[in-house]
Amino acid sequence: MKSNLSFRKNLVGVQDELFRFAFKLTANREEANDLLQETSLKALDNEDKYMPDTNFKGWMYTIMRNIFINNYRKVIREQTYVDHTDNLFHLNLPQDSGFESTEGAFDLKEMRRVVNGLPSEYRQPFSMHVAGFKYREIAEKLDLPLGTVKSRIFFTRQKLQDELRDFIN
Repeated sequence: MKSNLSFRKNLVGVQDELFRFAFKLTANREEANDLLQETSLKALDNEDKYMPDTNFKGWMYTIMRNIFINNYRKVIREQTYVDHTDNLFHLNLPQDSGFESTEGAFDLKEMRRVVNGLPSEYRQPFSMHVAGFKYREIAEKLDLPLGTVKSRIFFTRQKLQDELRDFIN
């Protein structure tokens, strides 16, 4: 019973720090509160798995980070369109067939070379955009104006088109 009381006392004691961490991850107060609540519930459900005399705060941070990552992956999965037509009518087959062509692999390698050759202030927003982040999310996470993020992504696309023009034709 004493460990149960100690566990709950520790849980209450780290709420403020966990909220700050959740806010860093989500950049949104409501989402941070939801993440904090979900983390606290998960910790309470798994109280029996916590080993006394270990780093409680570290354990909680790990739970929160894992929940955030899983939720993010779930959102991305839900936004992914899967073509169920017999002839894959909706998809561009050469790019999305699941078969890696040597030509496609070379193009991808060239694209990475061009993007990695750009300064960080262009590479980072573009990489986040390609990874599925929205313009607004990128602006919040990088603490940049929305217009700056849009123009840097546009510039990077233009640079890619110019650099890869020979490979496209």
